[in-house]
Amino acid sequence: MMVRSGILLAALALGLAAGPALADVAAGDKCAAGLNANSKMIYDATKPRIKPGVTVADELKSVVRPMVMGGKLSRSDAQAAAEPAGKCLALING
Repeated sequence: MMVRSGILLAALALGLAAGPALADVAAGDKCAAGLNANSKMIYDATKPRIKPGVTVADELKSVVRPMVMGGKLSRSDAQAAAEPAGKCLALING
């Protein structure tokens, strides 16, 4: 079931590939200000990992999976929260 969850998280974040440089941290933070608590937690935990050359989807998986395994988020909450967090992270990684 965890593999399926990981695949779903990756699918939600498809298209959020890394660009050559960080695009707009301020825009990402502004976007994140409107997130619900779970999405904001994911955004805050993933943001420091967003650097040139990384893929947002990979970083989301690396951050969210331990949150689920550690009981911070249920799988369904993580799935629902990862997509909006990923959209804000994509603004940073343009």
